[in-house]
Amino acid sequence: MSTATFEFQVEARQLLQLMIHSVYSNKDVFLRELVSNASDALDKLRLEKLRDDALDADVSDLHIEIDVDKDARTLTVRDNGIGMSYDEVGQLIGTIANSGTATFLKELQEAKDAAGAEGLIGQFGVGFYAGFMVADEVTLVTRRAGESRGTRWTSRGEGTYTLEPVDDAPQGTSVTLHLKPADPANQLHDYTSPWKIREIIKRYSDFITWPIRMVPERTAAADGTGDEEAPPAPETLNSTKALWARPRDEVSEDEYHELYKHIGHDWRDPLETIRLQAEGTFEYQALLFLPAHAPHDLFTRDVKRGVQLYVKRVFIMDDCEALLPPYLRFVKGVVDAADLSLNVSREILQQDRHIEMMRRRLTKKVLSTVKDMMAKDQDRYATFWREFGAVLKEGLVTDTENSDALLAIASFASTHHDTEPTTLKQYVERMKDGQEDIYYLTGESRQSIENSPHMEAFRDRGIEVLLLTDAVDEVWVDAVGEYEGKKLRSVAKGRIDLDAGGADTDDAEKEKKEKREKQTEEFAGLLGWMTEQLDEDIKEVRLSSRLTSSPACIVSDANDLTPALENMYRAMGQEVPRAKRILELNPDHQLVKGLHQAYREREDHTELAGTAELLHGLAVLAEGGRPKDPARFVKLMADRLERAL
Repeated sequence: MSTATFEFQVEARQLLQLMIHSVYSNKDVFLRELVSNASDALDKLRLEKLRDDALDADVSDLHIEIDVDKDARTLTVRDNGIGMSYDEVGQLIGTIANSGTATFLKELQEAKDAAGAEGLIGQFGVGFYAGFMVADEVTLVTRRAGESRGTRWTSRGEGTYTLEPVDDAPQGTSVTLHLKPADPANQLHDYTSPWKIREIIKRYSDFITWPIRMVPERTAAADGTGDEEAPPAPETLNSTKALWARPRDEVSEDEYHELYKHIGHDWRDPLETIRLQAEGTFEYQALLFLPAHAPHDLFTRDVKRGVQLYVKRVFIMDDCEALLPPYLRFVKGVVDAADLSLNVSREILQQDRHIEMMRRRLTKKVLSTVKDMMAKDQDRYATFWREFGAVLKEGLVTDTENSDALLAIASFASTHHDTEPTTLKQYVERMKDGQEDIYYLTGESRQSIENSPHMEAFRDRGIEVLLLTDAVDEVWVDAVGEYEGKKLRSVAKGRIDLDAGGADTDDAEKEKKEKREKQTEEFAGLLGWMTEQLDEDIKEVRLSSRLTSSPACIVSDANDLTPALENMYRAMGQEVPRAKRILELNPDHQLVKGLHQAYREREDHTELAGTAELLHGLAVLAEGGRPKDPARFVKLMADRLERAL
């Protein structure tokens, strides 16, 4: 195999140009990213060696080394970790698009400030290319542990890169940057300066558990012979002690935040830091973080999730899903157990009782932390719920053990206030005398829900309704069913009688009841006829007690699936029968009165069939749906409008 030249993909070239021309103000992050990659490579080698004793790899002194050459103006970051094969270099280094470049570029264009832009480097796994911010040329030499031949990758970031095999590559990976001239005015520092390297490592990488060593400068012998003196021992730049193992009073918030940014690939500080130390029969330590914003892939299927798992300070797994439930997949952090086997696998984790015990404890700790935040810092809680409320509500469906804790920290938009959400506890405290249920309505947006015909009677009577706009709301309200003995009830399902048990006098209630009975008797013929006319689409036409200004609305039977829930199941590949719904008419609306009068006066109801169909279509449109046959609906509407002119 000889040297081969390849072209970057279009998106990769765009990204390289961004790096070379540097839209980032803080170019120091390049070293943070290279050290982070080296740390990951060391973790992977140690884990691989634990799983395969026969692996031909030296793990006696795993470390990261930084070497500078002032004369040649090069900086090299090398590790003796897992390394890469020739094919892996082509896949992982040669093709940036594999790291999500398209999304990266989109996010970059939307980033509102420089700090946000530079943080995206690590978030999308393209940190290696940050080297082009400070270098004219980058050379990578690597050899995968257990293989005999290495690979050299070289590029000037101008659209192409070369790959060639090398026979004398040491185990691991070295990245050599041919540095650009220092330009302090553009935040391009002299990265051959030892003090600058110390400063960057201390700020960004002090918590990394592997030693980060800097090779000292070589100096000529004092006797003038020109021979070099024996170099002093390399200087270890980081403390190497795991943050979660150090007493809390010895660790600053900044150090915790840098650890979060390292493992969370985030540029912002976390919203909350959670420490947990369990002692007794089974000991473990946990350091968890609640992010300040939702990641771009929070709702992406099959995305890797979970916290890092260590056993006795030995890295085991980067994304241990077994330690937290799926609805807490946004939580980042580290869990270090004392008594687990070092060769533990994902399959073993799923059945390990210690893992299950940790999972339950960690889950409760996260939820209790959010509850404390809710009580003590409303602004931070509001940020948290805005970013992660929708995913936390998944737990109301899947985690019955913690459903009470989840309901206690949940908040919802409601008609009580235009902007401030409410908890279920606050809702219950405000319930009107005689009100037995907690009312809610689901929809795509607050505006569409508030304008729904189903809300009219509730608005007129001043009865509070929860306004639920997340897709998961359709599911969890049925799964939970009630709160403190109060049934959760959709205002768009079943019969609603807001007068029964209300504050009206007995005489007023009796009068309303007699009026409804009289109207039902008077409209019986029309209702029966319309039910026959619309039989393909609805199961019943009846008079409504929830409408005050709209002529009609569509409701579901108490035990039927809503259309939105039907669509959700179908989107997941589950076929469900389409349920016929109920058309409710407002007997006090002039359109309904006119239809009723025409029905009674005319013997031939053929002309009225179109009006009945229009009334049904209008009700469907009012709840955000669409008529079964839009073209026919438009034709009927145009015909009626023409007659009205």
